[in-house]
Amino acid sequence: MRQWQDLQGEIEAHTDIYHNLDENGQKILRSLEGSDDAVLLQRRLDNMNFKWSELRKKSLNIRSHLEASSDQWKRLHLSLQELLVWLQLKDDELSRQAPIGGDFPAVQKQNDVHRAFKRELKTKEPVIMSTLETVRIFLTEQPLEGLEKLYQEPRELPPEEKAQNVTRLLRKQAEEVHTEWEKLNLHSADWQRKIDEALERLQELQEATDELDLKLRQAEVIKGSWQPVGDLLIDSLQDHLEKVKALRGEIAPLKENVSHVNDLARQLTTLGIQLSPYNLSTLEDLNTRWKLLQVAVEDRIRQLHEAHRDFGPASQHFLSTSVQGPWERAISPNKVPYYINHETQTTCWDHPKMTELYQSLADLNNVRFSAYRTAMKLRRLQKALCLDLLSLSAACDALDQHNLKQNDQPMDILQIINCLTTIYDRLEQEHNNLVNVPLCVDMCLNWLLNVYDTGRTGRIRVLSFKTGIISLCKAHLEDKYRYLFKQVASSTGFCDQRRLGLLLHDSIQIPRQLGEVASFGGSNIEPSVRSCFQFANNKPEIEAALFLDWMRLEPQSMVWLPVLHRVAAAETAKHQAKCNICKECPIIGFRYRSLKHFNYDICQSCFFSGRVAKGHKMHYPMVEYCTPTTSGEDVRDFAKVLKNKFRTKRYFAKHPRMGYLPVQTVLEGDNMETPASSPQLSHDDTHSRIEHYASRLAEMENSNGSYLNDSISPNESM
Repeated sequence: MRQWQDLQGEIEAHTDIYHNLDENGQKILRSLEGSDDAVLLQRRLDNMNFKWSELRKKSLNIRSHLEASSDQWKRLHLSLQELLVWLQLKDDELSRQAPIGGDFPAVQKQNDVHRAFKRELKTKEPVIMSTLETVRIFLTEQPLEGLEKLYQEPRELPPEEKAQNVTRLLRKQAEEVHTEWEKLNLHSADWQRKIDEALERLQELQEATDELDLKLRQAEVIKGSWQPVGDLLIDSLQDHLEKVKALRGEIAPLKENVSHVNDLARQLTTLGIQLSPYNLSTLEDLNTRWKLLQVAVEDRIRQLHEAHRDFGPASQHFLSTSVQGPWERAISPNKVPYYINHETQTTCWDHPKMTELYQSLADLNNVRFSAYRTAMKLRRLQKALCLDLLSLSAACDALDQHNLKQNDQPMDILQIINCLTTIYDRLEQEHNNLVNVPLCVDMCLNWLLNVYDTGRTGRIRVLSFKTGIISLCKAHLEDKYRYLFKQVASSTGFCDQRRLGLLLHDSIQIPRQLGEVASFGGSNIEPSVRSCFQFANNKPEIEAALFLDWMRLEPQSMVWLPVLHRVAAAETAKHQAKCNICKECPIIGFRYRSLKHFNYDICQSCFFSGRVAKGHKMHYPMVEYCTPTTSGEDVRDFAKVLKNKFRTKRYFAKHPRMGYLPVQTVLEGDNMETPASSPQLSHDDTHSRIEHYASRLAEMENSNGSYLNDSISPNESM
């Protein structure tokens, strides 16, 4: 209304101008009457009067309209102003709802708040739409559009234009309300989208963390039930180890769960969502627990492995009972055992019992004949190791059980112990009162290392292990030969010089360890290999049958083995005869009958020590018996005595008694690693004293007796 009043004031101010123009025009018109200029001027005056009349009409119309809509305009203007203020407040309120919370409960609460906010918008929407529609209708009813066209020249705005400003103000306010309303709805929709996405991701994170937490707690319960390794029974170590390995397999998929949880956390950070302290603490806790669980499982497995290695059935721990105080069994870094005497504060490689055994072997040093001396020492060793109870089949079963097929491969200490444990466990079942498993395993290990690993490297070859065990086990001699030959033969069943040399080398180490190797050709096995292939007419390879034929000739490097069999066979023999020297009756062990004198018998003790009586000479022919004689053997020997009665010394000098197949002898000193080595006798001394073996096995198989000038090796099973 104020605008209309201003407009009306301007119209009244211009009324005088209009009247002056009209009056002057009329004067000019009268002066020009009848001319063309009068017509043109008249038209202009008529046009001016028309526009002026129209302007006054519009002014009156505006006045009447403004007077009619003034209250409505005021109401609309006020409503739009209030709506703009409300929209600004709501936009500020919506902005304050940010940022997105860092955990599911917080975002859920934000979602609830925003839903309430959206309900407010929904409630306000009809009011806003109605107000905008009312303004639109109000503006369409205003007749002021185009007034600005009336005045093209720049001048002071007329009242009509000032009235038009009212319309523009309402239109502008309405546009602002519409724009702000649209922006607020878009802002709300965008915020809801962020809330929905955050809820989805946080819910997924919470579900993932809950699942991971549950699985970790289940594994931790199992971990918490573990007993200290030191409290576990030795026999249960393997079972516990398998269970922990099973647990490791079960928790392995948790690595993916942990990675999934961490990936979800990183995705939320990428979305600009700052995780809450609770979520960050939960993530850190889960990652830490997972790492600790892994470490605990691996540590448990390591501890059980170490306990199983050090104390389990396959360890050396059970061997600690093989010694008694003040001795203690210790293990070097390469697993080789050694022994500590706490009284003397000294250490040694040999088991105390092995030291005692070696010292007892010194009692046999008075046996003047190396083959017998060596065999008797080995027999005492064999019985101390209980290998005289081990059958060949049982030994082969144990070797096969431990898959010892690659003879060139090395065996470490634990492999040796494992195989020996299998052997002696079986022997214990069969001879419970004779076999002490820890002691036997430790003693046999000690002996094998003394023979094949003097430097205590902790390794011996599989072939060496087999040679040592098979040589001292209970079996027929030829069965041993066949087995050992098979170990060095090729897949075709033939053996070349190199392979035979490996077998003879490992075999000769057994008497060498006792300091007896010099009498068997020394450690150089080349002459024996050469003699074997010369026996085979220099063939490049030999088969088992030819090897057995050669072994029946008893090559010097291997003669100790058949003699060992005879010593074992004669050990318990009881002969109904009296020793003509020491008067022992009955004679126990070997019985030696003179084939020069009637009823002249010597016990093995007197024979081995070289004692004689009643004019008997050591070079006289004698027969050896390892079992009691039969009447037929007595008659046969009587006949031989008669023959020898008529033979001269020249006859015996022309018929030398070769014992075993000779090879070039390399005299060696005593084995310094053997506590009780024997004195070394020359090759000739050995033969002149023992006049030992001849060359035909078949005769022995038909006879109990073995003639010292025509003797052969037995095939008895020890």
